[in-house]
Amino acid sequence: MAQQSLELPVLGRSTLAALTIRDVVLIERLALSFRTGLCVLTGETGAGKSILLDALGLALGARAESGLVRHGADQASVTAEFELSGDHPAFAILREQGLDADERLVVRRTVSADGRSRAWVNDQAVGVGLLKRLGEELVEVHGQFDTHGLLNPTTHRSVLDAYAQLDGKAAHVAALHRAWRQVEDARANAAAEIARARAEEEYLRHAVAELDSLAPKPGEEEQLAETRAVLMHREKVVEAMNSAYAELSGDRGVERSLASALRILTRIAEKAGGKLDPAIAALDRAAAEAGEAVAALQAASADVDMDPAALEKLEERLFALRAASRKHGVAVDALAALRDELSGRLSMIEDQGDLLARLARDAETAREAYRKAAEDLSKARQKAAGQLDKAVAGELPPLKLDKAKFRTLVEPLGEAEWGPAGMDRVAFQVATNPGSPPGALNKIASGGELARFMLALKVVLAQTSTVGTLVFDEVDTGIGGAVAAAVGQRLERLGHGLQVLVVTHSPQVAARGSTHLKVQKAVKGQSVTTGVAELDGDERREEIARMLSGATVTAEARAAADSLIAGRG
Repeated sequence: MAQQSLELPVLGRSTLAALTIRDVVLIERLALSFRTGLCVLTGETGAGKSILLDALGLALGARAESGLVRHGADQASVTAEFELSGDHPAFAILREQGLDADERLVVRRTVSADGRSRAWVNDQAVGVGLLKRLGEELVEVHGQFDTHGLLNPTTHRSVLDAYAQLDGKAAHVAALHRAWRQVEDARANAAAEIARARAEEEYLRHAVAELDSLAPKPGEEEQLAETRAVLMHREKVVEAMNSAYAELSGDRGVERSLASALRILTRIAEKAGGKLDPAIAALDRAAAEAGEAVAALQAASADVDMDPAALEKLEERLFALRAASRKHGVAVDALAALRDELSGRLSMIEDQGDLLARLARDAETAREAYRKAAEDLSKARQKAAGQLDKAVAGELPPLKLDKAKFRTLVEPLGEAEWGPAGMDRVAFQVATNPGSPPGALNKIASGGELARFMLALKVVLAQTSTVGTLVFDEVDTGIGGAVAAAVGQRLERLGHGLQVLVVTHSPQVAARGSTHLKVQKAVKGQSVTTGVAELDGDERREEIARMLSGATVTAEARAAADSLIAGRG
């Protein structure tokens, strides 16, 4: 086997701890506990091994069908318990959904006889979509049934980055891409604002010029309205003021009478012994007030007694202000503030030209920073792709895939497709026959080949995934002898760092398991049920011997089973 030279980080992992199944097809009641390492599931064809995988898939968001419900039961139920460690992605998913997140994750799914299903995570009701998201982070299934993970091309780029420890570079590229997009968005928004402003620029200039010409002042309307009211009654007001003035200051006016009375009393004040002093003081005040009244009338008369054309001019001004008020939909007193606002918007149009130029420069700087970092990441990916291809190639011959070629395609993207993950498309491809063009894993490889390709990949990538539970469904299909032994060795090696569940008909694979579960049918009354027993010691030897020899277990088969278990087969 080609060994990796990379030192890989310890990632947060998940482990399937328990699986509880109720009324699923042939399973009535079943509670299984799992440990880390390689767990093999064996049993005769039709015993129900696939039912276990169907039940696990149901708990992890697979499509629910009423056919999964055991005959006579109201509903099927599956509960899977996982242990999470480190910074496993499931924690982020749970927090995002506002769900409790701790080291124990319990997912449960029920399906009723009419096909309706319900789901729970840590006893909290959730949608099936969430189960599927969690399931993709917890378990990978490889074989003839539902598959995801490495068969999904959208995961290949992140898998390659994890293999080559490029996560730091990838995160840096993603940050630079966000910064670039933010500047580009700011530039686009500024350009849109400028376009809108320029579209109304002619209106703004006309409005500002009009208001500049009008030169409105706060409080002017009230002042003009009051003056207008006076001017509209000018003749009556002037007549009244003249009459009042005559009464106050004419030959017989109040002002003259008060002055005369004041002189008379002043001449005899000393002879009155002070009794006239209050009257004299009052007359003095009255004379002063009368004088002020005369002065006020004179001043008012000067204001009112103006050119008759003044009313027309004043009304023109007042009506012009009110027309502008109606036109712009603001109060007359707000026209001055409106003028300042419109003038500010005009200034912004002029200033935004400079802003747009600056944002364009910033965008080009951000693009260049992203491009350089993304190119550096691309070069690192190209180098890592060669290392990965070499490592996988070393795993293929023992798995009877010596004629197959594995290739990690790192393909540049057009600028329109550049994104947070860089400027590459990464795809794992295989060519199973010499001379044939490489293609996608799930398009080129057959069922048995596909599982073995996945096994080879997983051996190489063992430490780079947070998915801690791998399920291989009949990975040994169509092989035997040395190839089956090679498959068993690699599964065992995977089990040193991961939890591996494998459904197998191969005694060479079964002998490598650290845990051995036998799936078997049992007759219960008028019905048949599926059960699972953990084998050890003689029971395990007997099962492997059965797998070697068939229905009749011979002494030779038992000896061969002992040899396989001891690792000598």
